[in-house]
Amino acid sequence: MFVDEVVVEVFGGRGGNGIAVYRREKYVEYGGPWGGNGGNGGSVIFVGDEGKSTLIDLRYQRHIKAGPGVNGKTKGMHGANAPHTYVRVPLGTIVYTEDKSQKIGEITKHGEELVVAQGGKGGRGNMAFATHRNPAPDFAENGDPGVTRKIKVELKVLADVGLIGYPSVGKSTLISVVSNARPKIAEYPFTTLQPNLGMVQVKEESFVLADLPGLIENAHLGLGLGIRFLKHIERCRVFLHVLDLTRENPYDDYLKINHELEMYNEELLKRPQIVVANKMDMPGTEAKIKFLKDHIQGPFVVISAHQKKDIDQLLYLTLDELKKAPVVMDHTPVYSKTYTLEETEPDFILTKSETGFDLSGNKLKLLFERTDFTKDEAVKRFARQLRSLGVDEALRKEGAKNGDTIRIFDYEFEFIE
Repeated sequence: MFVDEVVVEVFGGRGGNGIAVYRREKYVEYGGPWGGNGGNGGSVIFVGDEGKSTLIDLRYQRHIKAGPGVNGKTKGMHGANAPHTYVRVPLGTIVYTEDKSQKIGEITKHGEELVVAQGGKGGRGNMAFATHRNPAPDFAENGDPGVTRKIKVELKVLADVGLIGYPSVGKSTLISVVSNARPKIAEYPFTTLQPNLGMVQVKEESFVLADLPGLIENAHLGLGLGIRFLKHIERCRVFLHVLDLTRENPYDDYLKINHELEMYNEELLKRPQIVVANKMDMPGTEAKIKFLKDHIQGPFVVISAHQKKDIDQLLYLTLDELKKAPVVMDHTPVYSKTYTLEETEPDFILTKSETGFDLSGNKLKLLFERTDFTKDEAVKRFARQLRSLGVDEALRKEGAKNGDTIRIFDYEFEFIE
């Protein structure tokens, strides 16, 4: 089964917690803190695999989780980092945010890696907090949570040249003649149900050729198989537009297919296109060939894929066009967590409600997650961190009074002057 689009949820592993313990050994005076740091959580990483051609594995693996880091240990030993979770995907895989507004990344090479969910950082043990002012801290940090997100994974066939045209015009026969691809060939429409890739060798050079399912009129509206596979031609730098000389009006077919490309994406018409008139060996095609030559501007080749006539001429022309064709760029903005000076994210967000005040924000969430609220000293440290962020001052400006309830995520605190 060919699967080229799927939504999955990925979970980076949580970092291990630091530990607060002390060194207690005979003859060791003032042993001090001895708690190690927690290990980092594992990340979910996609890896390019040239042996794969579909995303079907992800269809049955909708939730991908990496393991958590190991908690810190006594004797100052750090917890082990969790192993990463690797998922093998075909070349040409693009990963977007769920709403597809931003691109997280894409994989175009064998073995190329893309981190789609970063694991959390391990928490620090009490050894890390020892200072001359506080030589024996009684607290440690919890590990950071890993990144959790829903992502949209798409496969766009990674090919230099794409075969386009109506069904049964000879595209599958052509790719089987010029490459090592062996697609299904039959005398009925829509024989090709999924893209087929083949490597074409021309003297000492080569390129990847894609046989795409046939387009028909109004394919961009969902008719036939076109709407599902039109996106696969977006990566092709050169098109071979195959026309069947035995059809009633090949020129009309040519105009309709180009119209479908334009309706789907106007940029596709700007790419080099070689018109390939196929089945020249059939009787009564001379007049149609002359008409096509008179009305079509640009590269034009007449061949017989079945009898392998003039195939070399087509391949040399394709290679020449490919050398001149620019690299295809994806204009989707890349997902990034860097912020410009004008768009700095606030450290916290304060909201006043009827029952008190609510605090939220990414930086505040990070400090909250790292705090071990079972330790009084850790809670006091969290209060000092809030004060340094300016939370106390902001609460007073909003009219907070002694005894008011302050909600920070899952916990409620009392405001004390």
